[in-house]
Amino acid sequence: MARNLSRTRYVDDILEVVNKTSVDELTEFLNNLDNSGSIKFTYEKECEGKIPFLDVLIVRNDEGNVKLQIYRKPTHTDEYLNFSSHHPIEHKLSVVRTLLQRSQSLITDSHDKELEEAHVEKALRSCGYPDWTFRKVKDQMRVKMTEWKQKSEQKS
Repeated sequence: MARNLSRTRYVDDILEVVNKTSVDELTEFLNNLDNSGSIKFTYEKECEGKIPFLDVLIVRNDEGNVKLQIYRKPTHTDEYLNFSSHHPIEHKLSVVRTLLQRSQSLITDSHDKELEEAHVEKALRSCGYPDWTFRKVKDQMRVKMTEWKQKSEQKS
């Protein structure tokens, strides 16, 4: 009988807050749920109040408050689509937009957002992106946010 692959789901990353003394026990329990041996759970522990999850670095301070930053693997190179490449300008502006929107939607601290924006601009400048690309995308983002707020106010 053929499997319907369109209904198959893969879980590849899970974030769970667990008491430190229960990590090994929980991992063993989860690994024993699948008798086929095709699923293997592993875990990462928080290190110095930080733990990465997908593109986010979760940072916990001494008071227990949490903030979110952008996470880049140690092997990340900041290499993006070069501005002088033979691609439509819309694709190049999309690179700028994607990175700036990611920082605006994921990062929780305003100072961290400013640092990330500076990081993005520096990385993209090294890929040949001129200043006007950042201004254009930021203007488009402001217009879109204003339109969204107006629509929200009209619904209220």
